[in-house]
Amino acid sequence: MQRKMTSQIKLQLMLLFIAATVTVMEAQMYITKMSTPVTQQTLQRVAASLQLYVDPLPQMSTIKGFSMKGGNPSSVNLTIGMYQTTWKFHRDLPPTPVFVYGTSAEKATFPGPTIIARHGVPLYVKWENHLPDQHILPTDNTIPTAIPAKGGVPTVVHLHGGVHPPQSDGSAFAWFTRDYKEVGPKWTQTTYKYPNVQPPGNLWYHDHALGLTRANLLAGLLGAYIIEKPEIDNPMDLPCDNDDLHLIIADRSFNTDGTIYMNSTGNVPSVHPEWQPEYFGEAITVNGKAWPFLNVARRRYRFRILNSSNARYLNLSLSNGLPFYVIGSDGSYLAAPVTTPTIVLSPAEIADVVIDFSNSNTPCVELLNSAPYPYPTGTSTIGTLLGKVMIFHINGEKVSDNSTIPEKEVDYANVTMPEPTTKTRYIVLYEYTTPSGEPTHLYINGLRLEDPATETPKSGTTELWHVINLTPDNHPLHMHLGMMQAINITELVGYQQFFDCMTQLNDAVKCNVTDHAVGKTLPVPEYEKTWKNVVKIEPGYMTSIVVAFKLVDTNQTYPFDATADPGYVYHCHILDHEDNAMIRPLILEP
Repeated sequence: MQRKMTSQIKLQLMLLFIAATVTVMEAQMYITKMSTPVTQQTLQRVAASLQLYVDPLPQMSTIKGFSMKGGNPSSVNLTIGMYQTTWKFHRDLPPTPVFVYGTSAEKATFPGPTIIARHGVPLYVKWENHLPDQHILPTDNTIPTAIPAKGGVPTVVHLHGGVHPPQSDGSAFAWFTRDYKEVGPKWTQTTYKYPNVQPPGNLWYHDHALGLTRANLLAGLLGAYIIEKPEIDNPMDLPCDNDDLHLIIADRSFNTDGTIYMNSTGNVPSVHPEWQPEYFGEAITVNGKAWPFLNVARRRYRFRILNSSNARYLNLSLSNGLPFYVIGSDGSYLAAPVTTPTIVLSPAEIADVVIDFSNSNTPCVELLNSAPYPYPTGTSTIGTLLGKVMIFHINGEKVSDNSTIPEKEVDYANVTMPEPTTKTRYIVLYEYTTPSGEPTHLYINGLRLEDPATETPKSGTTELWHVINLTPDNHPLHMHLGMMQAINITELVGYQQFFDCMTQLNDAVKCNVTDHAVGKTLPVPEYEKTWKNVVKIEPGYMTSIVVAFKLVDTNQTYPFDATADPGYVYHCHILDHEDNAMIRPLILEP
C-alpha cells in the first residue's frame, strides 16, 4: 500500500514537473518571439502573398440595444465580454490570435458586434474581461501604463462619441482585469449606462486602458454603435436593411505564422524599449478581411465608413470616378448631402456615405486610398498594395430602387459663430525628440495626463478652442462628451520664431500668437461641416474649433451630472500618441 502511494506521488510530481517545464518553454518561446526583430521586408512579403479580392466582405452581427414593449422602445441590459480567440483575416493566412468583443467566446468577432441603440432609450451594458494573464502583443511599461500587480490584461471600454455620465466614459484609470480581479484607481462599476440622448448617428466602442489602447485595439477590441431616431432617419428614405453596411477599415501587419505583428523594439530603446511613434500595417483590412470583395446590385447603397486604424489616414476614392454622397460624419448628419470624389479620414473618423452603383460604367469598382503615411507628407501609397482597400463587383442590369439621396437633412448641423464673449482657449500640440530628431513623447500644452486639469468648461456652454499644431504630423483631436466643429484653419507665419518662443514660454498669448496666425487659410471640407467628435489638426496651422458642452440638436444641458468624478479627457487619436501621452483631463464645472 505504501509502495503504491509512493508511486502515485512520484507520478503526480512527474506530471507537475512536465507541466512546469512546458509552461517555461512556452514563456521562453513567447519572449524569444517578442524580442526577435522582424524586418519590414518580411512583413511586406507576407502582405504581398495575400491574393487581392478573394474573401467576401463580412458583416458583423447586430445586437439591439432596446426592446419593443406595447409598440414603444424600452431599455435593456446587455452583457458583452472580451475574449481571446482566433480570426481568419485572409483565405491564405493561418488563424490569427485576437482579443475581441462578443456575447460569448463562440460569438466574438473582429470587429465586435454592431450595437443598434434607440435615441432617448438608455442602454445598460455590463462589460466583462475574459482575457488571459498575458497580452498577445508587446507592451511598454516605461510609458504611463496600467500595470496590474497580479497579472492579466487591463481593459476598459469607451463609447467613442457617446454623451454619457463620466462613470460610464471608460476612463483610462478605470481599467479592470479578468473577473475584476484587479481594478484601476477610478473604477467604480461593472455596468455602464448609455443614455443615447445625442443626435442620431454613428459611433463606435473600443478599449481605452491607460497606455494599452494601441495594443488592445490592434489586437481587435473595437466595434460599431449606431443611434437610431426613426422620426429623423426614416423620412430621408436612405438605403436600408441589406443595403446599409459598415466598412470598418484597419491596417495590420502579419507575421509569417499569421499572428499580428507589433514592433517589440522602440525607435529610441534607451528611453522606451518598445514604443514607436506610429504603427503602420502592410495590409488593409475591412471588417476583418484583408482586401475583400462585395457583390452589389446596380442601385444605391449606404456605407458607414470607419477608419479604425491606429495611425493611418485614408484618402478614399472610387477607381471609376463614381462620387460619394456624404450624408453624415462622426456623430451627426449633415445639413444636406455633399457630393465629393474623395474623402479624407483620420484615425477614428467616420464618413456616412451613399454610393450609387446604377451609374457605374464598369463592372467592378475599387475603393482606393491615396493618403501618405505619416500624414500629410510621408510615404506615398499610390500604386502600392496600401493604395487598395477593397473591390465592388456590380451585378447585371439596374434594379428597382426606392431609396433616395435627400435634398435636406438636419438643421442643427450648422454651427453658430461664437460671440466675442465666448470663452477662448489655446491648445498647443508638442512633440519631444532626441538631438537626432527621434520622437520620445508628445504632450498637449506641455502637460501630462496626470497633471491637474487646465480645461474646465462649464456644463451647458460653448467654447472656442484655438488648437496650435507645432509638430510635423496631422493629429486627429478627439473630444470626450463634447461635440466640435472646425470653423477656421490658419497658417502660422514666422513659424520658427513662434516655435522657439513656445518652447521657452509655453504661452501662446505671451508669444503673440495673433501676430503669427495670419497666414493662408485652408477650407474646412464641406463634408465635415457638422458636429463631430474628431477634428483634424493641420501641422503648422492654428485650427479654430467651436466646442459645445451640451446637446447640440436641442441646445439643452445634459440630463446627468457631467461634473462628477472621474471626469473626461481629450486627446490625439493616433493611438501611439495618445498612449505616450498626448492626452489631457477635461473636467466640467457646474
